[in-house]
Amino acid sequence: MPEMYWTLRWPDGEEERCYSPSSVITEWFTPGTTYPLPEFLQRARSALNSASDRVERKYGFACSSAMDQLLRIELRGAQFAQQADAEVTCLSISR
Repeated sequence: MPEMYWTLRWPDGEEERCYSPSSVITEWFTPGTTYPLPEFLQRARSALNSASDRVERKYGFACSSAMDQLLRIELRGAQFAQQADAEVTCLSISR
């Protein structure tokens, strides 16, 4: 299960490097694609929950690092929730 890193650009222009314990992240995000904030958050939830589930199936326990990453994304996204046009861009995905 390859660890993956993905870099985001938040609506305020700040970039953040995120972690996924699984390559499943590539099924939910495409580098160079910009997502409306609500869609981005839903995709992040689905991707990181799926990644954690994969870890659990393989090792017998959920991935706390994936859940920690999701929490950071949720908290950061909440800062822009009142902006109707808020978007997040996936800049890159790498191993």
